[in-house]
Amino acid sequence: MTRSRPTTPAIAAAALTLTLGIALAEPAQAGEQPSNTQGSATEQSGGSDRTGIHAAARITYSGSVAKNGGTGNVTSADVNWTPPPCWYAPYLGAKDFKKKMSKDIEGQMNAPGMGGHAGAALSELQRHYEDEYGWTDTPGYKDYNVDKDGEGMFWAAVENPDEPDILKRSSCNDLPFWVENGEAPPPQYEEAITPEILAALAYQHMQLPDTEVSLAPEGITKVNLPTWAWLDKAVFDEVQATAAINVPGFALQATTTAKPVSLKLEPGTGDAETYPASGECTINADGSIGEPYAKGKADRTPPCGITYLRSSGNGTFDLQATITWEIAWTGTGGAGGDLPDGTFGATQEVTVQEIQSVNR
Repeated sequence: MTRSRPTTPAIAAAALTLTLGIALAEPAQAGEQPSNTQGSATEQSGGSDRTGIHAAARITYSGSVAKNGGTGNVTSADVNWTPPPCWYAPYLGAKDFKKKMSKDIEGQMNAPGMGGHAGAALSELQRHYEDEYGWTDTPGYKDYNVDKDGEGMFWAAVENPDEPDILKRSSCNDLPFWVENGEAPPPQYEEAITPEILAALAYQHMQLPDTEVSLAPEGITKVNLPTWAWLDKAVFDEVQATAAINVPGFALQATTTAKPVSLKLEPGTGDAETYPASGECTINADGSIGEPYAKGKADRTPPCGITYLRSSGNGTFDLQATITWEIAWTGTGGAGGDLPDGTFGATQEVTVQEIQSVNR
């Protein structure tokens, strides 16, 4: 039997009653704080709490990722881009799903006061998984597909715990659905996990290195004296983060790569000149940015740097150095593409003295 896909009443109400959805819990394993040359591994897995049910699928993060499964330090240059708030992923095999779901339905049906619309909704939900009760594009199941155990898995919604908007986080609200091993999820589930979704999650967890800009003079400079700024390639290299999911009959992975492309200097005061005038220092052919100061360059204008036009007095100026990273990804099956550029910055205290000096 089929009918049009439900939106609110009946089965949707039952889904809310059972709080179907897979909320991510604390990571099962956390790695060390990474740099651009030393990675880490961490897992995010499903857990049982008041907002969800156990998830079998785990997303494993490795490479330059934030410790303890937290969000990384990359800020998207595209203010309209955000990581996925939720997605659908493999959940349980048929026998395990039947054990879990039938127990939950029975428990709700036997709850005091359960009746009316809620009771009817639970009955429809039970028929959906036991008696082939379905609707357009969504077939029902006979006895929870136990005769196909091992040939596929039920998929269910996963909430991104780092999404602050609860409505977005809970927007993947379709009932768990069956996917055969090696087959793609039905097309109506647009949020079913893909390498591109994994790439976006790797982006979200990516940890860029804390890179301090080299300055000459270092720490203390003089009014009207050019301060040279640079980053060596040795400490300024590309960074990678990988997200992967691997369960019986289903495996995907994606690696997100961030490549540094420019450095922006903001002096911390309007009484300063930057080199170049835009403050944007582009990357050199050898992968470095700027040029180290050396004896004999005192009369030259630095390709990347600052001249302060007044003293910082008894305090300091906060020099903001922000690196722009070009971000792309590759994944299972040769998939790949670009993601929005990322930025990450830090401040350095600079003391500017009145005394005129020649830097030779």
